[in-house]
Formats: sequence, structure tokens, C-alpha cells
Amino acid sequence: MDNKDNFGLEKDHDALLVQDLEDSLQFYREIMGFKEIYNAGLGEKFKWVKASNDVQIHLIESTEKPQKNKGVHLAFNTPNLDDFIALLRNKNVPFENSKGTPDTTNTRPDGVKQIYFQDPDGYWIEVNNSKLEDF
Repeated sequence: MDNKDNFGLEKDHDALLVQDLEDSLQFYREIMGFKEIYNAGLGEKFKWVKASNDVQIHLIESTEKPQKNKGVHLAFNTPNLDDFIALLRNKNVPFENSKGTPDTTNTRPDGVKQIYFQDPDGYWIEVNNSKLEDF
């Protein structure tokens, strides 16, 4: 098999350890606009949500507290970044640019505008206004 096509791999899901499962579920549904989906029968300590492109996040209730670092983050794009920023402000969710300046965006050298914020467990999330095309 030739791996130049990445074996047809596509993003399926990320799994996050969370302290308060219901609080995290509410954040991903109300702030991120994700839909809750069936959790494969894994029980009450697991909640699954999915983005509009069907990529999933599996929320797993745990007492473990992983280290959070902005360099390790979830990233999403939207053609409506300004509207998304308005939602964050309306819901009192603080955001910042890549350097940590509150309530502002930054623009990468390729012209993509981005923001960063944290979910209830401190995981960093980037939202930007474009996805890169193949080069």
C-alpha cells in the first residue's frame, strides 16, 4: 500500500478527561454548537458530541487532571468568526490571541485570523476563519 495518500485516514475523534461531565457537555453544546450523540453504550461517565463535519469529541469523566498547554489545543474553523466571537462575549467566555492578549484576535502570516479560549476543564481551543488548502 502506498502511504502517500495517508491510507485514507480522516479525523475521527479526540478524547478529553473532564471533571464535571454535565458542565463540559453543556459547554460543547451551547458554546461550540456540537450535537450530543450516542456514546456506544459506554455508560454514564462518557458523553460524545460531534461537530458539523462529524468529527467527535469524547468527554470522559475523570478525577485525573491532565496538564493544559496552549501549544496542545483543539482547533476548529468557521466562516463566521466575528459572529462566533460575539457569542463568546455574550456568554462571558473570555478569549485571547496567540500571545495571550485578552479579547482580541491575531492574524497568522498566511492571513488566517484566530482566537484561543479554554473549556471548563482548561483545555485550549483555537477557532479560526479558514482551513489551509493542500500545498
